[in-house]
Amino acid sequence: MINDDRRTRRVIINSDVKNEADDQFAVVHALLSPTLDVRGIIPAHFGTHRIADSSTASREELDLLLRLLDLEHEVPTADGAPHALVDEQTPIDSAGARLIIEEARRPDAGPLFIAFLGPLTDMASALLLAPDIAETDTTVIWIGGPPYGDLVSMGSWPEFNLKNDIASANVVFDSGIRLWQVPSNIYRLVNVGYAELEARVEPHGELGRYLAQQVVDFNTEYHRVAIESRSLGDSPAIGLMLEPFSGVMRRQGGVRFTADGHYELADPTREILVVENIDVRFLLEDIFAKIAKHQRG
Repeated sequence: MINDDRRTRRVIINSDVKNEADDQFAVVHALLSPTLDVRGIIPAHFGTHRIADSSTASREELDLLLRLLDLEHEVPTADGAPHALVDEQTPIDSAGARLIIEEARRPDAGPLFIAFLGPLTDMASALLLAPDIAETDTTVIWIGGPPYGDLVSMGSWPEFNLKNDIASANVVFDSGIRLWQVPSNIYRLVNVGYAELEARVEPHGELGRYLAQQVVDFNTEYHRVAIESRSLGDSPAIGLMLEPFSGVMRRQGGVRFTADGHYELADPTREILVVENIDVRFLLEDIFAKIAKHQRG
């Protein structure tokens, strides 16, 4: 079947792409999806717990993925902030923040979707530099934050993407910009096993071999117990851009975050959408099929 639908959705991807082994799948998925007009990819920092210069590591990993996809000179990239905000009032001016402002302010280009697969530093900086973009037709999709209420999600506390810049999360949540949040209890459900990666991803060229092997390599180095799977937890952001109805969402009144990463009530007139379920079958099958199709040329 040939897809002859020429319509596209304008998107930006902000990714701490060398942080773990799931951003790579999300970035590749976006770039292999013909209905997504990727206006730019912003490599993001992921703190200093593993490497001193994490933003440079993300940039190098992004360059590698673009080479594997034969897209080295075809996709705009713009470096994000090298570290978290120092407070909720001071932006970090970067090429990534400026890209967000430029695209959000385009009056004749239609809706803009921005996927944040790590900290919200560059979105917060863009909002602090240009508060007017909160009123534009822009949707921020954030993979981050802990579960709500008494739900429990295994892992470190605070939630990782939140922990890397709590101040920026508060800026974005307070801004009133349209926000879809995928908290940790949902994004951790997108699990894929080594056996499935070996069968569905590894056979498909240099790209497939790299994507599959780097999952194993990351788990071997950083996971504290034996494991043969990993969550592709950043991929729901791409799935929601491709098909918003692939997620079940609920309305959530205004919240922000305490210094230790818990929710607290905020402006009740603010409202975000929180994803409570995701169509994992659609998401993983679409990723695998597009990787295979890319290899076929």
